[in-house]
Amino acid sequence: MKEVTHVYFVPGMAADVSIFEFIKLPEASYKKHMLPWKIPSKDESIKDYARRMCEEIEHKQCVLIGVSFGGIMVQEMSKYLNVKKLIIISSVKNKHELPKRMHIVRKTKAYKLMPTSLVSKIDNWEKLAFGDFAKKRAALYQKYLSVNDKTYLDWAIEKIVCWDQEETIEGIVHIHGTKDIVFPISYIDSCITVEKGTHVMIINRARWFNKHLPEIIEN
Repeated sequence: MKEVTHVYFVPGMAADVSIFEFIKLPEASYKKHMLPWKIPSKDESIKDYARRMCEEIEHKQCVLIGVSFGGIMVQEMSKYLNVKKLIIISSVKNKHELPKRMHIVRKTKAYKLMPTSLVSKIDNWEKLAFGDFAKKRAALYQKYLSVNDKTYLDWAIEKIVCWDQEETIEGIVHIHGTKDIVFPISYIDSCITVEKGTHVMIINRARWFNKHLPEIIEN
């Protein structure tokens, strides 16, 4: 009998693990595990935080899949684990793939001025939305962006912008959409491209992932 592969998922910044609700893997071969965000201590390094996230991993030779900032986090976590496969989605493999604007934000330390306390106080995004499309999008954000703790938001923004990884981790698999506006594909080197995939394609292009993930994990 084939051994079951354990697959651990880390969501994007401030996102709830429910972003993976449409991802289906064959149950005979895979077991899904969700890793929600923890609240960091104010000056916690990304390495120490990654170590804490690793405490939730119960299986050797597991697969790590991270979306956006979760993609950065699984790379940091993989440095303390023996993983079967490391997969990032809508993310970056090193600091050189971060868009220019993020390098500027880092240099000027503008990330310290971001009004994260406003985000953390908005309980009902729909109140700020006008028109049907905006209301739908607001409802989507409200559903999936559930981590609104100011300490976490300040910490996560700084850790993305100031991520210092120089080299790409060997063997990493990077899946990226051609219409990603957070991490534009023009900055991304060698990846599996999803035509017209946006930064939230893990939600609205789940069918693509359900079709291709098992093959990507195994090869």
